[in-house]
Amino acid sequence: MQRPEADGAPLVRGPLVVHHWGAPALATRLLDAVDAAPPLPALPADALAGGDPIHIHLAPDEARFDSLTGGHAPEWGAGIALPDAGVIVLPAYASPRGAPQELARTLRHELAHIALHRYLAPARIPRWFHEGYARWAAGELDWEAGWQLRLAFLLRRAPPLDSLTLDWPAAEVDARIAYLLSASTIDYLTQYGGSRGLALFLERWKEEAALEPALWRTYGLTLPQFEEAWRGYVRRRYGWLVFLSHSVVFWAFAAAVLLVLFGIRRRRDRARMALLRATEPPDDPAYWLEAQEPDSEGNAEVRDDAS
Repeated sequence: MQRPEADGAPLVRGPLVVHHWGAPALATRLLDAVDAAPPLPALPADALAGGDPIHIHLAPDEARFDSLTGGHAPEWGAGIALPDAGVIVLPAYASPRGAPQELARTLRHELAHIALHRYLAPARIPRWFHEGYARWAAGELDWEAGWQLRLAFLLRRAPPLDSLTLDWPAAEVDARIAYLLSASTIDYLTQYGGSRGLALFLERWKEEAALEPALWRTYGLTLPQFEEAWRGYVRRRYGWLVFLSHSVVFWAFAAAVLLVLFGIRRRRDRARMALLRATEPPDDPAYWLEAQEPDSEGNAEVRDDAS
């Protein structure tokens, strides 16, 4: 399918070439956002510059998006990167794929894929690391994502943590949880050795052209040991006990418990009061007041039976 180019030519800035289909203002905003963003963490600043230009297509509609991606993107996918070809496709139209204000972060995510691929090539990069790094570098493992993971564990929607390969389900909710879990692997590495440690790990991965030797040289862990440590980290940070111990949830839970206890106590106190009222003597007991008889003037007179 021939590609119609509005305005005569795409926008070019450094290694990036943006094909915008009549949306030059949007293309400019995205390029400005790339320039304003910090370099991709743990990678050289010129990681994107090595190789052919990166073509970014801002698809104007769903038909164009499907045409450019070959129909391989899931219905909920916000964008797609083809690292070997140096191509990124983003939806520049209103759709369930993502809001327009999220395009800048989605573009950073896809650029992270290409930068990681170019830096480590020809080494093979497991999917969990590719997706995890891209999500982490784009800041997608944020506060909201953390709560999504906690709720997934609480509701038993998270995939089993029996392997780093994870499951990559087709359903949107389940797939998003798997992607966030992959990002937690990178988060764990930075917790374990800092951003400098992650950069050193990638540098050694490039030298060794293999993940496991670089992991051992940098962190002193075999891949099975790393998997075990990562599983423990995820359960500690996102497990349901953490969910309940979080201050907001804890105090909300405590308030609910107090309300329930208050209601139970009120019902118990009312029952006790009713029992007391049923068994207490009357306000004017007969033994306080003897029988009264009216006198000749109509006034009540107390009769003394003892006289």
